[in-house]
Amino acid sequence: MFTTFVGMAPGAADSSAPASPEAPQPPKPRPKRSQVARACDWCRVHRIKCDNHLPCSNCQKRRGQCSQGAIEVRTLPHAYRKIERLENRVRELELELEHERRGSKGVSIGLNTPLTTPPSMASCGGSGPETGSTFGPPSDHGNVERKRLEGIHIRATRSQQETWYGPSSLFYFIRRLNTFLNTSLRQARPINHMLPDSTNKLYDGPGQNAGKDQTHRSFPTPGSFSATEGDYLTPTQEEYFIGLFWQSYHTSIPVLDEVAFKEHYQSLWTTSGRERKPSALVDIVIALCVQYGVALQPGSGQGTGSAEIFKLDSHDATIAGRWHFQRCQSLLTSELENPTIFTLQCHILSTVYLCSGAFPNMSDSTCTLAVRTAFMLGLHVDPPPEMPQREREMRKRLWWTLFVLDSKISMKLGRPFLIDQADTTCGLPGDDREISTASGTILAPLGEDVTWLTFNIHNVKLFQTARTAYTAFYKKQLETPHVSTDDMSEEEEGKIIESHAEYLAPYVERMEDWVKNVPSAIKTKRQDGGVPFSTDCTALDIEQFASLWLQRQRLLLELMYHNLCINLFRPFIRFSAPSIPTPGADRLAAECAGHAIQLTRIMHQVLSSTSILTGWHEAFQWQWNAVMSLIGFVIAYPHDASTPEAKSAIDLTSAVFEIFGKSLASAASATAISRDLSAQAEMLTRSVSAEQELMPQKIEESPLTVGSWGASGDETLVSSNPTAVQTPSNAWSYDEGMGAPMHSMLAESMDMAFPMDQDFQMFPWLNMSGDPAIQWTYYQQQV
Repeated sequence: MFTTFVGMAPGAADSSAPASPEAPQPPKPRPKRSQVARACDWCRVHRIKCDNHLPCSNCQKRRGQCSQGAIEVRTLPHAYRKIERLENRVRELELELEHERRGSKGVSIGLNTPLTTPPSMASCGGSGPETGSTFGPPSDHGNVERKRLEGIHIRATRSQQETWYGPSSLFYFIRRLNTFLNTSLRQARPINHMLPDSTNKLYDGPGQNAGKDQTHRSFPTPGSFSATEGDYLTPTQEEYFIGLFWQSYHTSIPVLDEVAFKEHYQSLWTTSGRERKPSALVDIVIALCVQYGVALQPGSGQGTGSAEIFKLDSHDATIAGRWHFQRCQSLLTSELENPTIFTLQCHILSTVYLCSGAFPNMSDSTCTLAVRTAFMLGLHVDPPPEMPQREREMRKRLWWTLFVLDSKISMKLGRPFLIDQADTTCGLPGDDREISTASGTILAPLGEDVTWLTFNIHNVKLFQTARTAYTAFYKKQLETPHVSTDDMSEEEEGKIIESHAEYLAPYVERMEDWVKNVPSAIKTKRQDGGVPFSTDCTALDIEQFASLWLQRQRLLLELMYHNLCINLFRPFIRFSAPSIPTPGADRLAAECAGHAIQLTRIMHQVLSSTSILTGWHEAFQWQWNAVMSLIGFVIAYPHDASTPEAKSAIDLTSAVFEIFGKSLASAASATAISRDLSAQAEMLTRSVSAEQELMPQKIEESPLTVGSWGASGDETLVSSNPTAVQTPSNAWSYDEGMGAPMHSMLAESMDMAFPMDQDFQMFPWLNMSGDPAIQWTYYQQQV
């Protein structure tokens, strides 16, 4: 059981015993077992050892999918991020599916009126390659060729170069009108004679300067010298114009924090109080208010009054404040790489200044710069919740004000939109009392949870609704297969025109729904029980003791609504029509005239009895847009039920332009053009009626169509034929043999001899419009 060890003397070992072994080695450490934080799903199910490889060795051997490396959602932030990624992926897949469906759908001209707005319509005109590939070649129309949408190249009043304008622009409609008059009267009148001219060419380009006072003016670099030296405004004058900003533009364009701006302005002044440091934001505010303030002064349009005070070398108030504007642009060059909120505010107000001055291309370019700056600052995404509420609301107001500017300019000029609503997640700003108080401007609430910020909310919603209708209408035009008007029968053309009118009907209802949702506190009441925002031609009941800013908000909202409706319905005013009845299209043309008549009546009442819109440059542009639409309607529909009211409104326009002429020099030119065109329309109507009475006509019985060529649905009859429905084609048709003497007589009476643009053909319905959402292209049959 026990072992006994016997000691032995050295060297006495038994010779037969084996030699003693070497001393034992220390044991080697056991290798550490490799650990994995979490085995993959397959190894865990089969209870085998996993490793840290990705994929693991077992999954590599079996050539299967390995879940190693997948992060399990264990916390709430991880879950939110996971949900966001999944939602983004779902949207991407839905968009791809929608593209595939549209690509295989083909193009038709049926009456497929959507009950809901497709995402591509609501996004309103992205210009990326995705939208450009949305529409594949239709399979049922043979070989097709993609071509750019037809527009016009024209030299505007302020420009020395011809630039492109799309089919929704007033320039395009004026070209249609001018072409019809030239063809009907056999005259050769250039289109530039139908555009109001300015008294000066001082400011034709952003880098052009003229005038005798240019020699001693230079524009600063940041920190170079004082902003009040030279011939610029004195501190007292600056204070006056800055104060004018809060009474005018601030409540309709809420892009500044009044408290923050005043603190910034005070920080610019030196200790002596005689000089202030340069500031681009202060300069553009002053420039904008000098432009408005000079127009407020009586006689500024004739070169008297404040024009001499501010050393203007012209009699045009639209370029007043240009030195501050140009200095602002010079100061902004150093902020292009490092933009701030101040930079964006400067770009927005610069765009407003250029729009008021009737510089369409410069305003478009400046708005583009503002949009890119907003994207750089991340305003298109919803502000983070940890940001202070005051700053969050300001960022939202900046973004949506920019959205309104982009929509207004793009639809006005017929050019692609810059902002795609599909790219933005920024919500609408708030307008409750708490947010209104925190905005930096303290104004009394209006009741019904309405504050001074409520106007901005409903103005944004108006442009959202109008922009959706605009995009849907021109998308419908784009989807119509291009066929030459020479190869199209009158019946086919009539069906296409009517289908467009029916397609637009649900979007018109959305515009009417917007009107119903506008709070009564920001609506101007009507006399005699009239309905606000309607075209019933009732007079306004202007609240006498309401604040000026509130009265202006009410008027601007209604006038903008009428102006957008004019632009939306104007394509249906056509100077030659198919023989078949098109009651839907005719009704929309009459609606265009109705909104233009109402806008003119409102403008005349307000300007002649109040000072709410005195010197408001954009109001003059609205009136010019309305009168040209009315003239086109009277010429196209000389015997329509709305024509007498339209003629009265055209005569009323002269009085409106005379009032504007006291402050705006271009109003005198607009008055002359409108009177001249009105005289042409009257002469043409009387001459055609006289010729028709002398000519033997074959009277054919035709059934009456309810609502044909009338706004109210009543039948409109030709005086010479009480059974025939009035159409533009039979209104202006006459025998060729009898037409030549009439042409000669009209040419002599009108005394017009100008070179005619030979490269422009008569306006075709199918080529007039397109969709900004898909790069402004359309399909044309290959010959």
